[in-house]
Amino acid sequence: MASRRSLGVSRTVLRKKFHAGMTFRNYRDKEIVFSQGDSADSVFYVESGTVKLTVVSTRKKAIIAILQQGSFFGEGCLAGQSLRICTARSIGQSNVIRLQKESTVRTLRRDPQFATAFVEYLLSRVVRFEEDLIDQFFNFSERRLARVLLLFGEITKESKSDSPLKVSQSTLAEMVGTTRARVSKFMNEFKRKGLVSYNGALQIHSARVAEFLQNRPLSIK
Repeated sequence: MASRRSLGVSRTVLRKKFHAGMTFRNYRDKEIVFSQGDSADSVFYVESGTVKLTVVSTRKKAIIAILQQGSFFGEGCLAGQSLRICTARSIGQSNVIRLQKESTVRTLRRDPQFATAFVEYLLSRVVRFEEDLIDQFFNFSERRLARVLLLFGEITKESKSDSPLKVSQSTLAEMVGTTRARVSKFMNEFKRKGLVSYNGALQIHSARVAEFLQNRPLSIK
């Protein structure tokens, strides 16, 4: 659901590379960065906070990625995508930098070091999406839920926020691709095993979740 690595580029560095082709904005919790079907004319970078990508059809809504600080998104425009295929929405307060498509293309062409780092980041995203797809098709909901919890544990650690983690079981069900009732059942079991706890909000014990996943390897070899 999110990349393991990020570019970790500062606003100052991006400003030097993109000049007038860059703008930035603070987004409130649940505020939309762009919507599915909007014109795809720019790339975005999460300077701080977290962004959720969702896709909606006539029958279903799915969360396809949770992006942390240091992540790019909306890069499909660089490959000829004319319309957004998903909606990007802030989780909590986020600072997001917008990079114009034309400026991004010029920078990638004239700055080999940045282009290499950008490609490495995109490849890490591809690997993670492949793992998510494999998980979705071949592994049990319980394991998929554990991976999602581990992701949220990483987000909490990276953000260094004093605010408690607030994520609903409905959101977890959307991310896992199962029902809220099954998520509730698994969460009760995880609580019993000490993987999570509740003290006014959800607390994820990442080391125990990681150990749980190690003992339940992927179903394919």
